[in-house]
Amino acid sequence: MTVLDKKQTRLRRARKTRGRIAEQKKARLCIHKTAKHMYAYLIDGDGSTTLGAAATTQKGLREGLSYTGNIGAAEKVGEAIAQVAKAKGISEVAFDRSGFKYHGRVKALAEAARKGGLKF
Repeated sequence: MTVLDKKQTRLRRARKTRGRIAEQKKARLCIHKTAKHMYAYLIDGDGSTTLGAAATTQKGLREGLSYTGNIGAAEKVGEAIAQVAKAKGISEVAFDRSGFKYHGRVKALAEAARKGGLKF
């Protein structure tokens, strides 16, 4: 029996989730987090095209934040990605959390995107 490290376990969870999302054939809201930043991407249903993105590394979002790796910053990214989706005419997406647990910053981003008008 092999022992998986933290990253391999997360990537295994991500593969399972993406397999189920691929069957749905709808746009997905894919997130990624690091210790300092949060990233959110809107990806087309077939997975070939990125429709929009929002991240704490963007100049407009970074201004007004004291730190980019906390729940407040994740909420800002969630609101921004919801605005990008509305501009593209997307109202319903599948939430791809990339194997990260639905807790803390991931949960804050998701709830802010829902409040911004996205359904998932």
